[in-house]
Amino acid sequence: MSCNGCRVLRKGCSENCMLRHCLQWIENPQAQAHATLFVAKFFGRAALMSFLSSVPANQRSALFQSLLYEAVGRTINPVNGAVGLLWTGNWQLCQMGVEKVLRGGAELTPLPHFLSSADEHHVTERVMVGGGILCHQAKKQRVGTTSQESETSYLGRKPQDCAPQSQRNLLTLFL
Repeated sequence: MSCNGCRVLRKGCSENCMLRHCLQWIENPQAQAHATLFVAKFFGRAALMSFLSSVPANQRSALFQSLLYEAVGRTINPVNGAVGLLWTGNWQLCQMGVEKVLRGGAELTPLPHFLSSADEHHVTERVMVGGGILCHQAKKQRVGTTSQESETSYLGRKPQDCAPQSQRNLLTLFL
C-alpha cells in the first residue's frame, strides 16, 4: 500500500520508502499529504527526494520537518525565511503557517511588512578593494526623496564584510 507522501506525489511506493518514515511525526494522513505536497511544490519533487536520500535514514524525519519549516518561512518571509522569523522574534508566524499547511488551509502569502524592504530597492555592487579583494558593497536607492542631494547613498563597508573569493565557503543549511 502506498504511503500518503507517495500517493500525493503520484510516485511508486515500496517497503523502504524514504517518505513514509519522514511523515511519521505527522499523525493525520491528510496532514501528511498536505505537508508533502507543500514541500514538493516549494523545493521540487526531485530536489526533495535528493535532499532526503543525501542524509542517513535516522535523520530524514528531522530533515523533512526542517524543509517544511523553511518552505513555510520562505513563503511568509521571502528574504530571510524561517531563520529570519526566529531572529526577529516572529517564530510563532512560522509555527502558525505550518499548522495551516497541515490543516490544508488556503495558500500562504508573504506578510506585507516583510516585503517593505523590497520597496527600498536594495542593490549591491561589486567593488575591488586593496589587495585585489572583491567586496559586495550595499547601495541603497531612496524612493521619492525631496532632497537636493543625490538620490543614491552608499552604506559604509566593514572589513569583515569583505573576503577574498578564494576564502568563500558554502553554507550547509540542511545538514
